[in-house]
Amino acid sequence: MEAIQLKDYTIHVGPLQQSLPGFLKELSYSALFVIADDNTQEHCLPLLEETLGKIRWERILIPPGEEHKNLNTCRHIWAQLMKRQAGRDALVLNLGGGVIGDMGGFCAATFKRGLRFIQIPTTLLSQVDASIGGKLGIDFMQAKNSIGLFGDPLGVFIDPAFLETLSRRELRSGYAEIIKHSLIADAGQWAQLQQLRRLDEAGWEALITHSLHIKKKIVEADPFEKGLRKALNFGHTIGHAIEGFALETQGQLLHGEAVAIGMACEAYLSAKEVGLPENDVEQIARYIIGHYGHNPLSPEHFDAYLNLMGNDKKNEGQRINFSLINPVGRAVINRHCPPERIIESLEFYNNLSRIH
Repeated sequence: MEAIQLKDYTIHVGPLQQSLPGFLKELSYSALFVIADDNTQEHCLPLLEETLGKIRWERILIPPGEEHKNLNTCRHIWAQLMKRQAGRDALVLNLGGGVIGDMGGFCAATFKRGLRFIQIPTTLLSQVDASIGGKLGIDFMQAKNSIGLFGDPLGVFIDPAFLETLSRRELRSGYAEIIKHSLIADAGQWAQLQQLRRLDEAGWEALITHSLHIKKKIVEADPFEKGLRKALNFGHTIGHAIEGFALETQGQLLHGEAVAIGMACEAYLSAKEVGLPENDVEQIARYIIGHYGHNPLSPEHFDAYLNLMGNDKKNEGQRINFSLINPVGRAVINRHCPPERIIESLEFYNNLSRIH
């Protein structure tokens, strides 16, 4: 069992039964609500039910998937809380991946001006990414997380046992954030990841804990994303645009799959804009193609991607803002790239099919 202490809350990594019951016992609350979706109800709720034992709780069920991370689902959650007469001293427990953590936290933080909430992330992506930083929100008009706020949970409980319920594709999606953390902040970790060829051989608890320590250091230095924390956006300016566009089409991509494409593109931009050596770009691209395969981007969608990048909340004025890297292990924030250079990076990714 490991406890990572942040300024206002603790992240507990290890078996849920060893940490959550004692934590709840110390709290006073009038009602306990568990927000879950169809997937976590089936695969994750049994472990939580066993952990809660005789503690009384009520379920709020929502549909799964990023396409439901919107105001309509929020209305459903708020309506359930209202119908069940949730007072301001109620407690919300978010059981799920990043969608439930972001949206459940957002709904709790805005209902009656703020209910307390606890995060139990169940996907690798949410365990290594969304569990630190207090970012809450929903998607709006294809722009990811464009409505939201900062708000800390009472605590975060990460049980690697939940990862056994995930598909290989979901694990791979979460792994993209571990790759990102090493590329922006830990060259030694990046070198170690080169040895990991098969995700079913990964020691997840150690990888998760290491990634959380990287993110903790960055977030505590810059809690409201004014400077250093922007490093965490590496791969995300292009990745979010690709993901947002894919939400509206048949070929949906998981968050980490889109971010992996974004990291390949933004490694290319790092070479052109801030001098990342070409052999590092090649190594990053090979590693990403090796784990994620190659998903060619249709040139007819390039303008749509640029439009979505133009709406990214990280931009300053009319310029598209990037966090790049040079050398590996160090981020260079607030770099503005012209549209033609961004298109070059998308074409660079398309040409990686020869590696596949």
